[in-house]
This record gives sequence, C-alpha cells and structure tokens, in this order.
Amino acid sequence: MRRLVLVLGDQLCEGLAALDAADRTRDVVVMAEVRDEATYVRHHPKKIAFLFAAMRKFADTLRDAGWDVRYTRLDDPANAGSICGELLRRAEETGAQEVLATEPGEWRLIRALQHCPLKVHLLEDRRFLASHADFDRWAEGRKSLRMEYFYREMRRATGLLMEGANPAGGQWNFDHENRKPAPDEVAIEGPLRFEPDETVSEVLDLVERAFPSNFGRLRPFWFATDRAQALQALDRFVADALPRFGDYQDAMLDNHRFLYHAVISLYLNAGLLEPREVCEAAEAAWREGHAPINAVEGFIRQILGWREYVRGIYFREGPDYVTRNVLGHARALPAFYWGAETRMRCLAKAVEQTRDEAYAHHIQRLMVTGNFALLAGVEPHQVHEWYLEVYADAYEWVEAPNVIGMSQFADGGIIASKPYVSSGAYISRMSDYCRSCAYSVTKKTGKGACPFNLLYWHFLDRHRARFEGNPRMAQMYRTWDRMDEDRRATVLAEARDFLDRIDAGETV
Repeated sequence: MRRLVLVLGDQLCEGLAALDAADRTRDVVVMAEVRDEATYVRHHPKKIAFLFAAMRKFADTLRDAGWDVRYTRLDDPANAGSICGELLRRAEETGAQEVLATEPGEWRLIRALQHCPLKVHLLEDRRFLASHADFDRWAEGRKSLRMEYFYREMRRATGLLMEGANPAGGQWNFDHENRKPAPDEVAIEGPLRFEPDETVSEVLDLVERAFPSNFGRLRPFWFATDRAQALQALDRFVADALPRFGDYQDAMLDNHRFLYHAVISLYLNAGLLEPREVCEAAEAAWREGHAPINAVEGFIRQILGWREYVRGIYFREGPDYVTRNVLGHARALPAFYWGAETRMRCLAKAVEQTRDEAYAHHIQRLMVTGNFALLAGVEPHQVHEWYLEVYADAYEWVEAPNVIGMSQFADGGIIASKPYVSSGAYISRMSDYCRSCAYSVTKKTGKGACPFNLLYWHFLDRHRARFEGNPRMAQMYRTWDRMDEDRRATVLAEARDFLDRIDAGETV
C-alpha cells in the first residue's frame, strides 16, 4: 500500500525519520507551502522566504535521489491551505491511506496531525542529540532542572570536548572568560552572504506579493537556502569568527549587527545543518589549535546544552506552557517593538536590526528586548508571539522556553533560578548603545534618567514577596532597603509615570 511521507519546512534533512521509514520506490513525499503555516503568526517575510526557497530546493534534492515528490506552491490554485488539507488532497490523488510524519516542533501542529482524518504515524525527530526519553530520564526526580547539569550529561554521552572521563581544559564551563565588553572594532564583516539565485528570486517576488504588510524587510535577502550553502556558512564561521566568539559573545555594538556570532541557528532549526556536525566542526578547530577552549566550549554549550535542553523542557511541560504567567503581567506590548519611535537607543537598535535581518543575538534578545518587557510587566504571551513572529530561527519548541521561561520568568523558575532583569548599567557595560542615547545611563532619577534604572527597582519592589528570599537577589533588596525613603518613593513614582506614558502611546 502506498503511503504519504510528510516533510515540513523545518525538516529539510535527508536523514529525516519519516524518509528513513519510507520506501522511495513506492511512497510519495508531500511538501507544501500552505497559508495556515505562513499566517498562524505574522512571520517576518525573510523567514517565510527562507523556508519556501529552502523547501523548493530540498524537494529537488529528493527528486534527484529518486523520490516521487508532490510539491504545492503557495499560489497554486489547488492549494488546500493547510497541512492536513494537503495530505487529504494528495491521498485522494494517490490512493494512499496512511501518512509517515516526523514529529513537528509545535504542539499546535502535532494536534492538527493527530486529528487529521488519515492515519498519521508520528515518528520522533532524531535530528536532536537527546531523545524525549533521554531528557525525561535525566529530569526524573530532580528538584530543579538546571541546564548546566544536563549539559554535563550531554558532554559525557556524546564525548564532545571530553578527555576520557574529564572535560577538556579541566572544567565544564568557561563562561567567566566570555563576558568581555564590546570591542572598539570587529575584524570580520559578519556571516557569509549569498546572492539570490533564480529559485530564491522567484520566492522573494511571491512573498512580496502575498505578505506585503508583515513586519520586517524582505530585501536585501542573503540567507543560505540549501545544505551546501549552509555548510559554507558554517565553515566561514569556524575559520573567521569562532576564535573570537567566546570573548565577545555577550557584547553589542551600535554599528555592527553580528560581531563574531555564527548566525547558523536558522539553518540548524530548519534541518540544513545537524547539531553534531556543527559541534564537531567547532571541537576540531580547538583540537587543531585554531580556536581557544573558551570560545569552542561556549559555542558548543549553546547547541549541545541549551538547544537540547529547551527542547526537552518544551515537550516535558506540554501545550499550556506558552500561556503561563506566574507574575501576572498584563501590559500590552509597546508599539516600539513594531518600529514606532523610541528614544531608548538600545531598544531602537535591537528592533531596527530585527526588522532588517530577522536576527538578533542572544544578549540582544535576553537583556534588551526581553529585559525591558519583563521590567515593564508586558503580558508574556504577547512577548512570546513577538519573538515567534520576528526571528528567522524561531519555532515554538525553541522560542517558547527561551521567552516564557528564560526571558520572562513566566514559568515560575523551571528554567531560570532568578529573573533576568538588569538596570542600564549592564547594557552600558556590554555595549556602546548608551553613548548615543537620549537618556543618561548614569542618571537614576530625574529628567533624562535611563528607564531601565527606574523600571529595575520598580520590578523588584512590586515582586518583593516572590523574590526577596531568593539568595541570588538578596543583595539587590538590601541595596534597595538602604536607599533613603524619599529616593525610593521618587524612583517608584517616576517609573509609574514612565509606564503610564507607554500605556498612553506617548513616545518614550
């Protein structure tokens, strides 16, 4: 009996579980650009174009390998508009009654496939280094699920950066060496860029017509859109940027958007690169003396540790994870997240970069846009949907734990042992944004005081009952308590005034 083999847009890997379980002489691969997946949030147009172009090229790769591929373009008049609709259409066309599918990375789509009238066999996605069972075995019985300990288990299990039973370099984590402030100059231009070919150009025209009002700039478009190009991008990073990645991975610069970052997460998350090969390429650079241990360990930790860990959390916590809001935050997402004017230089630059590139690195996401949303008390589901919409590497399995858990503390501490909040001092130390800001990072109150300074104390004050007993925050509460009572009152009053101005739609 002929079966359908579903390949989703973020599953562009020839070793996909559904493909491995199928018979290429008999079964039919189904791929489709459907409006449901393109519009369940208003994705950045660069993300849509990246996926459609990469899907079209991957379909050609499968055809060249002997597969019967039934591919539906977005503007095909017969397009059913949904994944399940396309499966039903292709089932009627081919006589197939069963579907082989690799588990999607979003509960929303898992539920849709489970309720599809066809018999759908969901196979676990093997592109990750930890299976669901692996993660659950590690998590079982633990009072807290801290990434650092999971990461050590993953190092042991994979042998990556290990010397026998011991971690390479004599320690598990070199993070204390990876916090240098922004350099005066960056020695590379950024990630490898690719000129649009005929397939990409055709997709760009389609996206321009179909999604004219989505937030974000479609052109210029420079992403890799096939495995060969993604491998070139990885090679470029390892050769040119990895040696300095560790030193400046937390730094931010006003006029340099990428510094020494890899910008390969979108290729990893879509299946064009595999996590082990990326980690092994970095490890080889260290063993060959090309890159220092602090850079290589920090990079591998982001993939082997953090990426695998947040996926484990997402599937362990279940579909309601994205709705959690233990702090009770309810403020609407401010308009400047969508490009409205703001005088806060750090936020303006992070949003501008996000609009133009569908990319911002982890500190811009965590300590600028995420930090502000948490300090201001923005409703976390709105923050979650913003991140899902604006970044080319965002899929719910990876985005939701980073936002709901790490960034917004909305899960109550499953991921983070404390909320990641800071005053303007941290941003000033790690960037040059504050040098050209309308606000003064050194001013704590009064005209021109940095809003992060005001909101930091306002956040701590309004959530005191929850956090004053946290050992990692006790010092901050002692500092607050030592302030003169009148000064505390001024800080809180000015913070409330600032938030009221946001709510009124004023430019801040």
